[in-house]
Amino acid sequence: MVDTAEIYRSESIVAEVIKTEKRENIFLATKVFPNHLRRDALLRSCEKSLRRLGTGYIDLYQVHWPNPRVPIEETMRGMEELVRDGKLLYVGVSNFSLRRIEEARSALPKSELSSVQLDYSLIHRDVEKEILPHCEREKIALLAYFPLGHGALPNDKRLDELSSKYSKTRAQVALQWLAGLPNVFPIPRASNYEHVAENVGASDWTMSPEDRTSLGEKFR
Repeated sequence: MVDTAEIYRSESIVAEVIKTEKRENIFLATKVFPNHLRRDALLRSCEKSLRRLGTGYIDLYQVHWPNPRVPIEETMRGMEELVRDGKLLYVGVSNFSLRRIEEARSALPKSELSSVQLDYSLIHRDVEKEILPHCEREKIALLAYFPLGHGALPNDKRLDELSSKYSKTRAQVALQWLAGLPNVFPIPRASNYEHVAENVGASDWTMSPEDRTSLGEKFR
């Protein structure tokens, strides 16, 4: 899975990276800027993203931020047009409150709301109050950005103990804690090869339920 957005100005870089891979092996997610949520602007933005990404379809197309000046019904009608035309497979939102998530779902009569992307980590747990339980009930994927607390994981004895127990870094322990939750998919950033390798190392092992519980309680 690769997550990007038109505002990141990295879609053409992503295209260079994935062009040697089989397209079906890549789950490609991108996001539309909130100034482009009117139906016509949405369709144009999607076409531009497709060209920059060098692909015929986007796996997951997400509304990057809500725009209260544009009715969500208009945006979601445009999304359903894109699904109908084969330009995208799944519809998602990002940085939406629970009320706005429900509004988006209700505005999709022919499609499902597949995902919501939010700030979620061991040290940022607001989504657990209402949004995470809602996503579990409705089978909506939660894409967790800043899964390492935006680089602010504190020095903590329990985190260090688990790092030693599993022979993993503290970041890998924190990522595995998120990845083991139902419907949660952490999307860590990486600025160099070492970060990428470390991130990947969070996915080839499993933390015990007891350790997962104790770590979650320690940071609650």
